[in-house]
Amino acid sequence: MPPELDPAPPVAAAALHAPPRPLTANPRPLVAIILGQICLHAGMAGVRVAAPLQALSAGYSAWAVGVLLALFAAAPVVFAMKAGRLSDKYGYHRPLRLAVGLCAAGGLLACFSQAYAVLCVAAVLCGTGANTGMITIQRSAGRLAGTATERIKVFSWLGLAPAIANMTGAILAGVLIDGLGYRAAFGVLGVLPLAALAIARQVPKDGAAAPAAPAAPRAPRRAAWDLLHSAPLRRLMLVNWLLSASWDVHSFVLPVLGHARGMSASAIGTILGLFALAVAAVRLALPMIAHRLQERQVLVGAMLATAALFAVYPLMPNDWLMAVCAVLLGMSLGSVQPMIMSTLHHITPPERHGEAIALRSMAINASSAAMPLLFGVLGAALGAGALFWAMGLAVAAGSFAARRV
Repeated sequence: MPPELDPAPPVAAAALHAPPRPLTANPRPLVAIILGQICLHAGMAGVRVAAPLQALSAGYSAWAVGVLLALFAAAPVVFAMKAGRLSDKYGYHRPLRLAVGLCAAGGLLACFSQAYAVLCVAAVLCGTGANTGMITIQRSAGRLAGTATERIKVFSWLGLAPAIANMTGAILAGVLIDGLGYRAAFGVLGVLPLAALAIARQVPKDGAAAPAAPAAPRAPRRAAWDLLHSAPLRRLMLVNWLLSASWDVHSFVLPVLGHARGMSASAIGTILGLFALAVAAVRLALPMIAHRLQERQVLVGAMLATAALFAVYPLMPNDWLMAVCAVLLGMSLGSVQPMIMSTLHHITPPERHGEAIALRSMAINASSAAMPLLFGVLGAALGAGALFWAMGLAVAAGSFAARRV
C-alpha cells in the first residue's frame, strides 16, 4: 500500500473499525437511511420532471431544456469531492442537513418564480443537494455493516431507494402539476426532502451503529487523487466506468435501434421498463444469497454476461427476444452496484470513504453527461448495432481488471 493510503493511527483505526451491532439486531438505522434517501432523491427527481415541463410550456426550445437537464448532472461533478470530505469529517447528520437545505431551497425557489434562469439555479441546487446526500448516505450505510456479506446486503437494499424515489418523484410531480399547477408542485417537492431530517433521528451521530470513539489528531489534508495511487482502486474505477457506460449505451441505443426497426413507442418503453424491473428484482434477491457471493466473482461474471448479451442483442429478430435480452442485461447490471460499493469500502481507508465515493460519483456523472454525445457521433458513423458490439468488447476486456480487484 502506498504511503498516501496508509491506515489511520492506532486510536483512529480502532474507532473506525469498531464492530457494529449486526443488522438483524438493529435494523432501524439502515431503514432510516434508506427512507431518508427516498425523501431526498424524490424531491430532486420531481423537480427534474417539473422544471423541463415548465420551460417547454413557457415556449423554450428543446436545446434550452437540454441545458436545464444537464445542470442536474453537471453540478454534482463540481461539488462531489467537497461533499465527500464533509461526510468524512462530520459523519452523517451535518452533510445531510446541507443536502436537505439545498434540495429544499431549489424546489421552493422554483415555487416563487418559474423564470428560466431561476429554474437553472434550482437545477444546480437540487442536483448538488441530492448528490451530497447520496455520498453521505452511501458512506454511512457502508459503516453499518461489519462483514462483507452485510455490506452486500446493505448496498442491495440501498440500491432500491433511487428507483423508488424516481418513480415517486415523477408521479408526484405529474399529479400535482395537473391538479394544482406548477407553483404548488414545486412547493410540495421543495418540502418533501425535509422529511429526511425527521427520519434521520434514528441514525446514530457518527453514521454507524457503534458508538463514536475519541477523535484522533487531525492529519494533513491529502489530495483526493492520491487515492488513485492504489492499484485496486484504479481497477475498480475502470470496472465501474465500463459498467456505468454499459447502462448508458443500453438506454441510448435501444430507442434508436427500435425506431430503426419500426417498433412502436410502447414496445420500446416496455422493454426499458422490463430492464428496470429486472434491476430492482435482482437487488431484492441479493440480500437473500449474499452469504454465498464474493464481490470479485460477481463483478467478473456480470461483465462477461454483459459482453455476451451486447454481442447478441442487435441480432435479435423481434421485440420479444429483445425483451429477454433486456431482462437478462438488467439482472447482470443490477447486480454490480452493491458489489462495487462493498469493494470500495473494503479497499479504501475508512477515514477516506467519503472521498472515494465522491470520486466514483464524479466519474459516473461526467460519463453520463459526455457519453451520449460520443454515442451519437459513433452511432451515426457506425450504426446502433456497432455500439453494442464495441461496448461489449470493452466490457469483456475490462473483466481482466475486475479479476485483479
